[in-house]
Amino acid sequence: MPSAKFKAYLNLHLIVFIWGFTAVLGALIQVKDASLVWYRMLSAGIFLLLYLLFSGKKILLPLRAASNLVFVGLLIAIHWVFFFRAINISNVSVTLAMFSAGAFLASVLEPLFYKRKMLWYEVLFGLVIIAGLFMIMNVEVRYIDGALCALFSVFVGVVFTLFNGKLIQKHDPAVITLYEFFAGTFFVSLYLLYEGAFTPMFFKVSLHDWMLILLLSSVCTAYAFTASVNVMKKLTPYTVMLTTNLEPVYGIVLAYFIIGQGERMSLSFYVGASVIIVTVILNGVIKNYSNRKSV
Repeated sequence: MPSAKFKAYLNLHLIVFIWGFTAVLGALIQVKDASLVWYRMLSAGIFLLLYLLFSGKKILLPLRAASNLVFVGLLIAIHWVFFFRAINISNVSVTLAMFSAGAFLASVLEPLFYKRKMLWYEVLFGLVIIAGLFMIMNVEVRYIDGALCALFSVFVGVVFTLFNGKLIQKHDPAVITLYEFFAGTFFVSLYLLYEGAFTPMFFKVSLHDWMLILLLSSVCTAYAFTASVNVMKKLTPYTVMLTTNLEPVYGIVLAYFIIGQGERMSLSFYVGASVIIVTVILNGVIKNYSNRKSV
């Protein structure tokens, strides 16, 4: 029988594959930036609330715990606003290329956050991941604004992943996600109110967009995000961030078939994808060997 950690690792890969749809859906949906984040987080929060009510799980948390989740919800909202903004002002490829920095940032920040020694191979693998993804996507100077937005987005993403790595030890993953999504919706609402975005046109969403938003908020957000928090019971934030670097590979392949980009993948794509996959496998092998050796 596969170990619980191995099952969690396989589940994480399924989640990352689902996340590969996110950038594609963001490009297909006409609702953009903060407005899309508002619809996404509100819809996902409603899905989770219905699930929790139906399952009879306890929702109310102590004030201190709830306040921590509200703060993380703010970080998630900022992360997604800049993520979709980066897609709109550059493209899917440039945005996902910047996410290669996630593993490197996690290798530096996780030891500080959890007060453990920095492992040399984590830093090395993080740098290799960056090299692999830049083989896939050559970031051009004209996309610098989008690249910077994406880089800030992934930095915030690493920070809230580290917070969730601690919170999952105390609370149910679905409850954590519920608080974070509704908190994120609240903060995005404040921003949209400040911008004067809540006009009649804001709520005129086409049926096509509604279908894609519901797919984005249910499968790619409510399920995938809750499941990703849950796997952190067994996996470290660094391993989660490193494996998440397969998202650009999945996303670009899905974009090729779904959006219908009429171009073949370049040789650099296959070389870069191979580098990423081998690095992720090596990380899992070394982590597994280290855990067995320490037992």
